[in-house]
Amino acid sequence: MDVLSGLAQGFAVALDPINLLYCFIGVFIGTLVGVLPGIGPISAMSLLLPVTLSGSPESGIIMMAGIYYGSMYGGSTTAVLVNIPGEAASVVTCLDGHEMAKRGRAGPALGIAALGSFVAGTFAIVALMLVAPMLAKVAVAFGPPEYFSLMVLGLTILSFLTQGSMAKALLMAAVGVVIGLIGLDQINAMPRLTFDRLELVDGIGLVPVVMGLFGVAEILANIEQQIRRDIVQSRIGSLLPSREDLKASAGPVGRGTLLGFLLGVLPGGGAVIASFASYAIEKKLSRTPERFGKGAIEGVAGPEAANNAAAGGAFIPLMTLGIPPNVIMALLLGAFVIHGLQPGPLMMSQNPKVFWGIVASMYVGNVMLLVLNMPLIGMWVQVLKAPYKILFPLILMFCIVGVFASGNAVFDVFVMIGTGLLGYLMRKFGYEAAPLVLAFVLGPMLENNLRKSLILSQGSFDIFVMRPISVACLALAALLLIAPLLPALRKKREKVALDVTE
Repeated sequence: MDVLSGLAQGFAVALDPINLLYCFIGVFIGTLVGVLPGIGPISAMSLLLPVTLSGSPESGIIMMAGIYYGSMYGGSTTAVLVNIPGEAASVVTCLDGHEMAKRGRAGPALGIAALGSFVAGTFAIVALMLVAPMLAKVAVAFGPPEYFSLMVLGLTILSFLTQGSMAKALLMAAVGVVIGLIGLDQINAMPRLTFDRLELVDGIGLVPVVMGLFGVAEILANIEQQIRRDIVQSRIGSLLPSREDLKASAGPVGRGTLLGFLLGVLPGGGAVIASFASYAIEKKLSRTPERFGKGAIEGVAGPEAANNAAAGGAFIPLMTLGIPPNVIMALLLGAFVIHGLQPGPLMMSQNPKVFWGIVASMYVGNVMLLVLNMPLIGMWVQVLKAPYKILFPLILMFCIVGVFASGNAVFDVFVMIGTGLLGYLMRKFGYEAAPLVLAFVLGPMLENNLRKSLILSQGSFDIFVMRPISVACLALAALLLIAPLLPALRKKREKVALDVTE
C-alpha cells in the first residue's frame, strides 16, 4: 500500500504542467543527443546542469533523468540509418541494424528497437519502484564503515570494468580523489591544496570539470577526425514489425531486459556492457548464429532492450544508497547536491515528493519516447544532415555560457578549458575520464566516512573488519584487484620452475 500511495503522490508531481514540460524537454534533448554522433548524454547533461538551478529540484532532476534514458532510445536511429552509433551503448546495434536497413528493412529495425526499449524501460521502472523501498530499509543499517567499504568496492569495480588498462583507470581514480579534496576540510574546516587561492577555498566545481572532460574534450576529439555519414537513401516504410519479427524478438527482449537491469545496478556495469553481453548471449543461443552481423533482428532487439533496462537499473544504487554506479549517475548526484538533496536510504522518508516524482516521471517519459521515436524518424534523418562545423562551435559557446552561469565566476571557465585540454590529452594517451569523475564525486564522501569511522573507533582500523558488510565489501574489492595479477604470477612461477630444472 505504501508503494501505491507513493506512486499516486509521484504522479501528482510528474503530471504537473511544468514538470511535464521539463520531462518532454529532457527526453526530446536525450533523443536528439542519441541521434547526433559525437555528442553523448554525459556532454548534454553536463551542458544543461546549470539550467536545473532555475527551477524546482523535481523539475531539474526529471529533465536530467529524461536526457539519460532518452539518449538510449535515440542512439538506435543513427546506428540503423547511418551505421554510426549515436551513443556508446548503440555500438552493437550497428552490426545488424544497418544491415537490415541496407536490405530495405530499416522500418522494422527502428520499430523493434523502439518497442524493445519501451518494454525494457517499463520493466526497469517497475523494478525500481518495488526494489528501492526494500533496499532503502536495509541501507538504513549502514554506518560510516559500511559506506566507506561500499564506495571502495564501487571504485574498484569501475576500474576493473574499464575498457583500457586497469592501472591507468586506478591512476585516474586517484587523480579524481585528489581533485575532489581541494578546498575546506569537511571535518575541521582547514583549507587543503588551495595554494592560497581564494577561488579554490570552496573546491573545484563539478559542472566545469565534467563539461571540460566530456564537452570540450569531445569537441576537440571530433574536430580532428572526419565522420562519414552515409545515410540510407531507401524509403523507410512501415515501422511496425511483422508477426514473425515480434515472435523472433520476444525472447531476446526478455533476456536483454533482465540482463541489462542486473548489470545496470552493479557499479561500473552500465548500458555499454549490457548491450555487448546481450548480443553475445543471443548469438550463443541462436540456432543460426551465422545470421548475426547480416541483418538478424534478434541482434537489434536484445541489445536495445538491455541498454534501456541498464539505464533504469542504474537509478537503484543512487536513489537507495546515495552511490552513483556510473559517471552519468555521478552527474545526477551532483544535481541532487546542488539542490540541497542527499539521495540515499532516508530520501523516501525525508523527500518522498522528489523520489516518487522522479519514478512517476520515468513512466511518463517512457511513453513520450515511444511517441517521439516512432513518427519522427523523418525529422531525425534531417537532423543527421546538420554540418558539424556549425554544430560544434555552438556546443562550445553553450559550454562557456553554462559554466559561467552556474557559478558567476570566470575562474570556472578557465577550469573548464583546462580540464577540456586534459580530457583531450587523456583520450590521445588511452586514459578514460569516467573513473576520474566518479572518484571526484565519491572522493570527499569516501574521506568523510573514513574519518567518521576512525573517530567512532578512536583511531582503530578494526572497525572495518569487525562489521560483516564492511569486511565483505573490502574482501571483494581486494579480490578484484588481485585477480588480474594471478596469470602474471603463475607465468613467473612457471618460468622460475623451468629455470631450476634446466
